[in-house]
Amino acid sequence: MSGLLIAAPASGSGKTTVTLGLARALADAGLPLVSGKAGPDYIDPAFHAAASRRACLNYDPWAMRPELIRANAAMQAGEGDFLLVEAMMGLFDGAADGTGSPADLAATLGLPVVLVVDCSRLSQSVAAMVKGYADFRSDIRVAGVILNKVGSRKHEMMLRGALEASGIEIFGVLDRDPGLALPERHLGLVQAGEHCALEGFIARAAEAVVRCCDIERLLAVAGRHALPEISAVSLLPPLGQHIAVARDTAFAFAYEHLLMGWRSAGAGLSFFSPLADEGPAPGADAVYLPGGYPELHAESLANASRFRLGMEEAARRRARIYGECGGYMVLGEGLVAADGSRHGMLGLLPLVTSFAERRRHLGYRLITPLSGSGFSAPMTAHEFHYSTIVREGEADRLFTVADAMGEDLGEAGLRRGAVSGSYMHIIDLAPEAA
Repeated sequence: MSGLLIAAPASGSGKTTVTLGLARALADAGLPLVSGKAGPDYIDPAFHAAASRRACLNYDPWAMRPELIRANAAMQAGEGDFLLVEAMMGLFDGAADGTGSPADLAATLGLPVVLVVDCSRLSQSVAAMVKGYADFRSDIRVAGVILNKVGSRKHEMMLRGALEASGIEIFGVLDRDPGLALPERHLGLVQAGEHCALEGFIARAAEAVVRCCDIERLLAVAGRHALPEISAVSLLPPLGQHIAVARDTAFAFAYEHLLMGWRSAGAGLSFFSPLADEGPAPGADAVYLPGGYPELHAESLANASRFRLGMEEAARRRARIYGECGGYMVLGEGLVAADGSRHGMLGLLPLVTSFAERRRHLGYRLITPLSGSGFSAPMTAHEFHYSTIVREGEADRLFTVADAMGEDLGEAGLRRGAVSGSYMHIIDLAPEAA
């Protein structure tokens, strides 16, 4: 399998645009391409899937065991023989404990690194920056750079001159282009499904990459290497034998590797849209409400009568129901929107949440299931939300939680019978549980 890791010195350098453009350009050229996203990001993979026309998997070097990362690569190798992975944040940025950086992922998979550098405030200093990144770790290879947001031909000449003296290869030079910026929300992009001109954006990014980058040289640098032998990898067990999964713009944050793992364990999946007022399949013995942006659709969800009746019926027949983050909020009794208006939710858990007073919660988590939770082993997870808890009623707790540094964060989540949820986005079994 060939592959590249598209990384950067910092967030905002343009690596998503370069990755999307390169993915579409290679797909259009007929190269069997699959893509990945480093870290816990659940938004960018939808952009990758749109660009490459294939499912994108997460590769999280903190939350995933190395054997799962390699197994995901081997699984994707059946779909395409070129793996294009986009890093998160800066190349050496990881969790609070200093581990789990994109560089760690490059070392695990043996991927050459292409550094996308925002040159809008740089000239000759670019050489010192890139040289430092290239020499910082001996177990990875920074193959070269793509210079982004270059202001003029004179600016390009200054950058090229500095990098030529340092021996750093330049794979491409992209001019500053306001049309190659994607809208953002919180710390990430607005969802792919909400981008009304996404196809045009990807086509524009692909045209820029084809025009300004040496794609043949990038393919040569990617090389080819054998994937390591993959033994059986223990995966998170499925919630049930038939899992009804909510999927629309309000419930879009499901990790593809998790769904694929459930399928490989023999579970059947069906999908339904609460925003289209659909309920879960009547025969499902489990229902999964992933995260998303329910606060943007609170009124629609509150008025979705068939969705509500379907969920109440699933609860009556004791189907296992689990909600994550946004899904957890919808399982509660009410959601207070940013303007202070309250909307009734499903009422299956004694929980009221609010966006009226935003507070950021962000970080990796190690979660240990409590007795009766339905989960059998410690797991890794990621928490990222701005909502706050207004009220919690009487219910069993779901997990004990620690952060990436091992600091005890107490108990989290709620459970009533077969209905449970928490703010945690579950990613993998903890290493000691595998």
